[in-house]
Amino acid sequence: MSIARCNNVEDFRRLARRRLPAPMFNYIDGAADDEWSLKNNTRAFEKYELINRALVNVAEIDTRTHVLGCDMPMPIFLAPTGGGRLFHHNKELAAARAANKHRVLMAVSTLGTTSMEDIAKATSAPKMFQVYLHKDLGLTKELVERARASGFTSICLTVDSPVGGNRERDKRSGLTFPPKMTLATILACAIKPEWSLRFAINPEFKFANVDHALSKEGKASQGIMEYFNNQFDRTANWQGAEWLAKLWGGPFAIKGVLSAEDAKIAADSGATAIMISNHGGRQLDGSAAPVDCVRPMRDAVGRKLELIVDGGVRRGSHVVKALALGADAVSFGRPMLYSLAAGGEKGVDRMLTIMREELERDLALVGCAKVRDLNESYVRVRA
Repeated sequence: MSIARCNNVEDFRRLARRRLPAPMFNYIDGAADDEWSLKNNTRAFEKYELINRALVNVAEIDTRTHVLGCDMPMPIFLAPTGGGRLFHHNKELAAARAANKHRVLMAVSTLGTTSMEDIAKATSAPKMFQVYLHKDLGLTKELVERARASGFTSICLTVDSPVGGNRERDKRSGLTFPPKMTLATILACAIKPEWSLRFAINPEFKFANVDHALSKEGKASQGIMEYFNNQFDRTANWQGAEWLAKLWGGPFAIKGVLSAEDAKIAADSGATAIMISNHGGRQLDGSAAPVDCVRPMRDAVGRKLELIVDGGVRRGSHVVKALALGADAVSFGRPMLYSLAAGGEKGVDRMLTIMREELERDLALVGCAKVRDLNESYVRVRA
Protein backbone atom coordinates (compact mmCIF):
# COMPACT_ATOMS: atom_id res chain seq x y z
CA MET A 1 0.00 0.00 0.00
CA SER A 2 1.27 3.47 -0.88
CA ILE A 3 0.12 6.96 0.09
CA ALA A 4 -1.35 7.30 -3.42
CA ARG A 5 -3.83 4.59 -2.46
CA CYS A 6 -4.76 6.24 0.85
CA ASN A 7 -8.27 7.63 0.51
CA ASN A 8 -9.06 8.54 4.11
CA VAL A 9 -7.54 8.89 7.56
CA GLU A 10 -8.04 5.21 8.37
CA ASP A 11 -5.97 4.27 5.31
CA PHE A 12 -3.14 6.47 6.57
CA ARG A 13 -3.48 4.84 9.99
CA ARG A 14 -3.06 1.36 8.49
CA LEU A 15 -0.05 2.47 6.44
CA ALA A 16 1.54 4.11 9.48
CA ARG A 17 1.12 0.85 11.36
CA ARG A 18 2.96 -1.00 8.61
CA ARG A 19 5.86 1.44 8.58
CA LEU A 20 6.45 2.20 12.26
CA PRO A 21 7.86 -0.05 14.96
CA ALA A 22 5.02 -1.05 17.29
CA PRO A 23 6.05 1.21 20.23
CA MET A 24 6.05 4.31 18.01
CA PHE A 25 2.75 3.45 16.33
CA ASN A 26 1.10 2.76 19.65
CA TYR A 27 2.26 6.11 20.98
CA ILE A 28 0.29 7.83 18.19
CA ASP A 29 -2.63 5.44 18.30
CA GLY A 30 -3.05 5.01 22.05
CA ALA A 31 -4.68 6.98 24.82
CA ALA A 32 -5.31 6.84 28.57
CA ASP A 33 -6.69 3.95 30.62
CA ASP A 34 -9.31 2.01 28.64
CA GLU A 35 -9.12 4.47 25.71
CA TRP A 36 -12.87 5.09 25.91
CA SER A 37 -12.50 8.83 25.27
CA LEU A 38 -10.31 8.19 22.24
CA LYS A 39 -13.02 6.08 20.62
CA ASN A 40 -15.86 8.32 21.80
CA ASN A 41 -14.30 11.47 20.32
CA THR A 42 -15.00 10.19 16.81
CA ARG A 43 -18.06 8.08 17.67
CA ALA A 44 -19.77 11.19 19.08
CA PHE A 45 -20.11 12.63 15.55
CA GLU A 46 -22.56 9.79 14.86
CA LYS A 47 -25.06 11.43 17.23
CA TYR A 48 -25.63 14.15 14.67
CA GLU A 49 -27.15 13.90 11.22
CA LEU A 50 -26.92 16.44 8.45
CA ILE A 51 -29.98 18.06 6.88
CA ASN A 52 -29.29 18.91 3.26
CA ARG A 53 -30.96 21.81 1.47
CA ALA A 54 -32.17 21.12 -2.08
CA LEU A 55 -31.81 23.11 -5.30
CA VAL A 56 -29.10 25.41 -4.02
CA ASN A 57 -26.52 26.87 -6.40
CA VAL A 58 -23.31 25.11 -5.37
CA ALA A 59 -21.35 25.68 -8.58
CA GLU A 60 -18.69 27.46 -6.54
CA ILE A 61 -17.80 26.31 -3.04
CA ASP A 62 -16.12 28.79 -0.71
CA THR A 63 -14.30 27.21 2.26
CA ARG A 64 -12.44 30.37 3.30
CA THR A 65 -12.62 31.52 6.88
CA HIS A 66 -11.03 33.93 9.36
CA VAL A 67 -9.96 32.50 12.67
CA LEU A 68 -7.18 33.14 15.22
CA GLY A 69 -6.49 36.50 13.64
CA CYS A 70 -5.74 35.25 10.16
CA ASP A 71 -7.40 34.31 6.90
CA MET A 72 -7.32 30.61 6.08
CA PRO A 73 -8.38 28.72 2.96
CA MET A 74 -10.39 26.23 5.00
CA PRO A 75 -11.47 25.88 8.65
CA ILE A 76 -9.01 23.05 9.29
CA PHE A 77 -5.55 23.22 10.82
CA LEU A 78 -2.85 21.01 12.33
CA ALA A 79 -2.95 20.66 16.12
CA PRO A 80 0.23 20.70 18.23
CA THR A 81 1.87 17.30 18.68
CA GLY A 82 5.11 16.30 20.38
CA GLY A 83 7.84 13.83 19.49
CA GLY A 84 7.77 14.16 15.70
CA ARG A 85 11.22 12.58 15.27
CA LEU A 86 9.80 9.24 16.39
CA PHE A 87 7.47 9.04 13.42
CA HIS A 88 9.49 10.40 10.51
CA HIS A 89 13.10 11.38 9.99
CA ASN A 90 12.09 14.82 8.68
CA LYS A 91 10.23 15.47 11.93
CA GLU A 92 7.81 18.38 12.18
CA LEU A 93 9.46 20.08 9.21
CA ALA A 94 7.70 17.66 6.85
CA ALA A 95 4.30 18.66 8.25
CA ALA A 96 5.25 22.36 8.16
CA ARG A 97 6.09 22.17 4.46
CA ALA A 98 2.79 20.47 3.70
CA ALA A 99 0.93 23.10 5.75
CA ASN A 100 2.73 25.80 3.80
CA LYS A 101 1.61 24.28 0.50
CA HIS A 102 -2.01 24.35 1.64
CA ARG A 103 -1.60 27.67 3.47
CA VAL A 104 -3.19 26.19 6.60
CA LEU A 105 -2.16 27.03 10.12
CA MET A 106 0.21 24.67 11.90
CA ALA A 107 0.35 24.62 15.68
CA VAL A 108 3.82 23.85 17.04
CA SER A 109 4.26 22.05 20.35
CA THR A 110 6.60 23.03 23.16
CA LEU A 111 7.58 19.35 23.07
CA GLY A 112 8.31 19.26 19.35
CA THR A 113 11.59 17.84 18.08
CA THR A 114 12.12 20.74 15.66
CA SER A 115 12.66 24.24 16.96
CA MET A 116 10.02 26.88 16.38
CA GLU A 117 12.64 28.95 14.55
CA ASP A 118 13.31 26.18 12.03
CA ILE A 119 9.59 25.65 11.47
CA ALA A 120 9.12 29.39 10.95
CA LYS A 121 11.67 29.19 8.14
CA ALA A 122 9.81 26.30 6.52
CA THR A 123 6.37 27.91 6.31
CA SER A 124 5.09 31.41 5.75
CA ALA A 125 1.51 30.27 6.44
CA PRO A 126 -0.07 31.20 9.79
CA LYS A 127 1.57 29.55 12.79
CA MET A 128 0.52 28.96 16.39
CA PHE A 129 2.86 28.09 19.25
CA GLN A 130 1.53 25.90 22.06
CA VAL A 131 2.79 26.53 25.61
CA TYR A 132 2.31 25.33 29.16
CA LEU A 133 2.53 27.16 32.45
CA HIS A 134 5.88 25.88 33.67
CA LYS A 135 7.04 25.97 37.24
CA ASP A 136 9.65 28.33 35.86
CA LEU A 137 7.49 31.06 34.35
CA GLY A 138 10.68 32.55 32.96
CA LEU A 139 10.83 29.60 30.55
CA THR A 140 7.22 30.14 29.48
CA LYS A 141 7.95 33.83 28.92
CA GLU A 142 11.06 33.00 26.91
CA LEU A 143 9.10 30.63 24.66
CA VAL A 144 6.41 33.26 24.03
CA GLU A 145 9.00 35.90 23.14
CA ARG A 146 10.75 33.49 20.78
CA ALA A 147 7.42 32.74 19.11
CA ARG A 148 6.79 36.46 18.65
CA ALA A 149 10.27 37.00 17.20
CA SER A 150 9.78 34.05 14.81
CA GLY A 151 6.58 35.46 13.35
CA PHE A 152 4.01 33.19 14.98
CA THR A 153 0.52 34.63 14.64
CA SER A 154 -1.12 33.11 17.72
CA ILE A 155 -0.40 31.05 20.82
CA CYS A 156 -2.37 28.48 22.76
CA LEU A 157 -2.11 27.45 26.38
CA THR A 158 -2.72 23.76 27.15
CA VAL A 159 -4.52 23.44 30.48
CA ASP A 160 -5.52 19.76 30.72
CA SER A 161 -2.11 18.36 31.71
CA PRO A 162 -1.32 19.09 35.37
CA VAL A 163 0.01 15.51 35.37
CA GLY A 164 0.57 12.97 32.64
CA GLY A 165 -2.25 10.62 31.68
CA ASN A 166 -2.07 6.86 32.31
CA ARG A 167 -1.03 5.65 28.87
CA GLU A 168 -0.85 1.91 29.30
CA ARG A 169 0.13 1.07 25.73
CA ASP A 170 3.38 2.98 26.26
CA LYS A 171 3.98 1.13 29.52
CA ARG A 172 3.50 -2.22 27.82
CA SER A 173 5.71 -1.33 24.86
CA GLY A 174 8.42 0.22 27.03
CA LEU A 175 8.52 3.37 24.92
CA THR A 176 10.84 6.04 26.27
CA PHE A 177 11.99 9.44 25.00
CA PRO A 178 14.50 9.12 23.47
CA PRO A 179 13.92 5.44 22.58
CA LYS A 180 16.11 3.06 24.56
CA MET A 181 17.25 -0.09 22.82
CA THR A 182 15.83 -2.75 25.10
CA LEU A 183 15.41 -6.29 23.77
CA ALA A 184 11.71 -5.63 23.09
CA THR A 185 12.49 -2.36 21.26
CA ILE A 186 15.24 -3.99 19.21
CA LEU A 187 12.89 -6.76 18.10
CA ALA A 188 10.14 -4.25 17.24
CA CYS A 189 12.56 -2.14 15.20
CA ALA A 190 14.19 -5.12 13.46
CA ILE A 191 11.02 -5.88 11.52
CA LYS A 192 10.76 -2.25 10.36
CA PRO A 193 14.15 -1.87 8.60
CA GLU A 194 13.38 1.39 6.76
CA TRP A 195 12.51 3.26 9.97
CA SER A 196 15.42 1.63 11.81
CA LEU A 197 17.95 2.57 9.15
CA ARG A 198 16.80 6.19 9.18
CA PHE A 199 17.04 6.28 12.95
CA ALA A 200 20.48 4.67 12.95
CA ILE A 201 21.75 7.30 10.51
CA ASN A 202 20.38 10.16 12.60
CA PRO A 203 19.50 9.00 16.14
CA GLU A 204 19.33 12.49 17.66
CA PHE A 205 16.16 13.03 19.68
CA LYS A 206 15.53 16.13 21.73
CA PHE A 207 12.74 18.47 22.69
CA ALA A 208 14.20 21.21 20.54
CA ASN A 209 12.33 24.16 22.05
CA VAL A 210 13.27 23.42 25.67
CA ASP A 211 16.42 21.31 25.32
CA HIS A 212 18.62 24.18 26.52
CA ALA A 213 16.61 24.52 29.74
CA LEU A 214 16.54 20.78 30.39
CA SER A 215 20.27 20.48 29.76
CA LYS A 216 20.94 23.04 32.49
CA GLU A 217 19.00 20.82 34.89
CA GLY A 218 20.68 17.66 33.68
CA LYS A 219 17.31 16.34 32.47
CA ALA A 220 17.69 16.55 28.71
CA SER A 221 16.83 12.85 28.23
CA GLN A 222 13.58 12.86 30.20
CA GLY A 223 10.42 11.64 28.49
CA ILE A 224 7.13 13.38 27.86
CA MET A 225 5.45 11.94 30.97
CA GLU A 226 8.44 12.93 33.09
CA TYR A 227 8.28 16.40 31.57
CA PHE A 228 4.60 16.70 32.50
CA ASN A 229 5.22 15.61 36.05
CA ASN A 230 8.45 17.53 36.68
CA GLN A 231 8.01 20.79 34.78
CA PHE A 232 4.35 21.78 34.92
CA ASP A 233 2.98 23.95 37.69
CA ARG A 234 0.15 22.08 39.43
CA THR A 235 -0.77 25.25 41.30
CA ALA A 236 -1.51 27.11 38.04
CA ASN A 237 -4.84 28.96 37.94
CA TRP A 238 -6.71 31.48 35.80
CA GLN A 239 -4.36 34.25 36.89
CA GLY A 240 -1.67 32.44 34.89
CA ALA A 241 -3.88 32.57 31.80
CA GLU A 242 -4.50 36.30 32.34
CA TRP A 243 -0.75 36.88 32.67
CA LEU A 244 -0.09 34.97 29.44
CA ALA A 245 -2.84 36.80 27.54
CA LYS A 246 -1.34 40.16 28.49
CA LEU A 247 2.20 38.99 27.75
CA TRP A 248 1.24 37.85 24.25
CA GLY A 249 -1.25 40.56 23.38
CA GLY A 250 -2.65 38.84 20.30
CA PRO A 251 -4.89 35.91 19.30
CA PHE A 252 -4.77 33.56 22.28
CA ALA A 253 -6.44 30.16 22.56
CA ILE A 254 -6.85 28.02 25.64
CA LYS A 255 -6.66 24.31 24.78
CA GLY A 256 -8.21 21.62 26.91
CA VAL A 257 -11.48 23.27 27.99
CA LEU A 258 -14.70 21.22 27.90
CA SER A 259 -16.84 23.14 30.38
CA ALA A 260 -19.13 25.99 29.32
CA GLU A 261 -18.47 27.64 32.68
CA ASP A 262 -14.71 27.49 32.09
CA ALA A 263 -15.23 28.99 28.65
CA LYS A 264 -16.89 32.02 30.24
CA ILE A 265 -13.97 32.37 32.66
CA ALA A 266 -11.54 32.05 29.73
CA ALA A 267 -13.25 34.93 27.93
CA ASP A 268 -12.92 37.08 31.06
CA SER A 269 -9.25 36.05 31.35
CA GLY A 270 -8.27 37.44 27.96
CA ALA A 271 -8.62 34.39 25.71
CA THR A 272 -9.87 34.97 22.18
CA ALA A 273 -10.47 31.30 21.39
CA ILE A 274 -11.07 27.91 22.97
CA MET A 275 -9.66 24.70 21.55
CA ILE A 276 -12.35 22.31 22.81
CA SER A 277 -10.19 19.30 23.56
CA ASN A 278 -9.63 16.34 25.87
CA HIS A 279 -6.08 15.86 24.57
CA GLY A 280 -7.25 13.17 22.16
CA GLY A 281 -8.31 11.04 25.12
CA ARG A 282 -4.70 10.88 26.30
CA GLN A 283 -5.26 12.52 29.68
CA LEU A 284 -8.58 11.93 31.50
CA ASP A 285 -10.34 8.85 30.19
CA GLY A 286 -14.12 9.24 30.37
CA SER A 287 -14.03 12.92 29.46
CA ALA A 288 -16.64 14.42 27.16
CA ALA A 289 -16.22 14.39 23.39
CA PRO A 290 -15.30 17.87 22.10
CA VAL A 291 -18.06 17.96 19.48
CA ASP A 292 -20.67 17.42 22.21
CA CYS A 293 -19.41 20.52 24.03
CA VAL A 294 -19.80 22.94 21.13
CA ARG A 295 -23.47 23.87 21.49
CA PRO A 296 -23.46 24.37 25.29
CA MET A 297 -20.27 26.41 25.03
CA ARG A 298 -21.58 28.58 22.21
CA ASP A 299 -24.79 29.20 24.15
CA ALA A 300 -22.70 30.25 27.17
CA VAL A 301 -20.25 32.63 25.48
CA GLY A 302 -22.13 33.83 22.41
CA ARG A 303 -19.64 35.27 19.94
CA LYS A 304 -17.12 36.35 22.58
CA LEU A 305 -14.82 33.46 21.71
CA GLU A 306 -13.87 31.48 18.65
CA LEU A 307 -14.52 27.78 19.22
CA ILE A 308 -12.28 25.12 17.68
CA VAL A 309 -13.15 21.42 17.88
CA ASP A 310 -9.95 19.50 18.58
CA GLY A 311 -10.50 15.78 18.82
CA GLY A 312 -12.10 12.97 16.83
CA VAL A 313 -12.24 14.75 13.45
CA ARG A 314 -11.63 12.21 10.70
CA ARG A 315 -13.92 13.27 7.83
CA GLY A 316 -15.05 16.35 5.95
CA SER A 317 -18.57 15.61 7.19
CA HIS A 318 -17.25 15.92 10.75
CA VAL A 319 -16.04 19.42 9.91
CA VAL A 320 -19.47 20.32 8.53
CA LYS A 321 -21.21 18.99 11.66
CA ALA A 322 -18.85 20.82 14.02
CA LEU A 323 -19.32 24.15 12.25
CA ALA A 324 -23.07 23.72 11.94
CA LEU A 325 -23.21 23.17 15.71
CA GLY A 326 -21.42 26.49 16.28
CA ALA A 327 -17.66 25.89 15.95
CA ASP A 328 -15.45 28.23 13.94
CA ALA A 329 -12.86 25.65 12.90
CA VAL A 330 -11.45 22.21 13.69
CA SER A 331 -7.94 20.95 14.35
CA PHE A 332 -6.47 17.48 14.55
CA GLY A 333 -3.26 15.76 15.60
CA ARG A 334 -3.59 12.04 14.93
CA PRO A 335 -4.50 12.35 11.22
CA MET A 336 -1.42 14.51 10.79
CA LEU A 337 0.82 12.01 12.61
CA TYR A 338 -0.59 8.99 10.78
CA SER A 339 0.04 10.66 7.42
CA LEU A 340 3.46 11.91 8.54
CA ALA A 341 4.48 8.37 9.49
CA ALA A 342 2.98 7.00 6.28
CA GLY A 343 4.80 9.33 3.91
CA GLY A 344 6.40 12.40 5.44
CA GLU A 345 5.61 15.67 3.68
CA LYS A 346 3.87 13.89 0.79
CA GLY A 347 1.70 12.00 3.25
CA VAL A 348 0.55 15.11 5.12
CA ASP A 349 0.04 16.90 1.80
CA ARG A 350 -2.24 14.11 0.54
CA MET A 351 -4.15 13.95 3.83
CA LEU A 352 -4.87 17.70 3.72
CA THR A 353 -5.88 17.41 0.06
CA ILE A 354 -8.33 14.62 0.90
CA MET A 355 -9.80 16.59 3.82
CA ARG A 356 -10.25 19.67 1.62
CA GLU A 357 -11.90 17.65 -1.15
CA GLU A 358 -14.22 15.94 1.33
CA LEU A 359 -15.19 19.29 2.86
CA GLU A 360 -15.92 20.84 -0.53
CA ARG A 361 -17.95 17.83 -1.65
CA ASP A 362 -19.92 17.64 1.60
CA LEU A 363 -20.73 21.36 1.48
CA ALA A 364 -22.10 20.90 -2.04
CA LEU A 365 -24.13 17.87 -1.00
CA VAL A 366 -25.54 19.60 2.08
CA GLY A 367 -26.49 22.60 -0.05
CA CYS A 368 -24.29 25.25 1.54
CA ALA A 369 -21.99 27.07 -0.88
CA LYS A 370 -20.09 29.04 1.78
CA VAL A 371 -18.63 27.38 4.84
CA ARG A 372 -19.28 30.49 6.93
CA ASP A 373 -23.03 30.10 6.25
CA LEU A 374 -23.29 26.77 8.09
CA ASN A 375 -25.69 26.93 11.03
CA GLU A 376 -27.97 24.77 13.17
CA SER A 377 -30.47 24.34 10.35
CA TYR A 378 -28.04 21.92 8.69
CA VAL A 379 -27.70 19.52 11.63
CA ARG A 380 -29.82 17.77 14.22
CA VAL A 381 -29.43 15.19 16.96
CA ARG A 382 -30.44 11.76 15.79
CA ALA A 383 -33.74 10.48 17.16
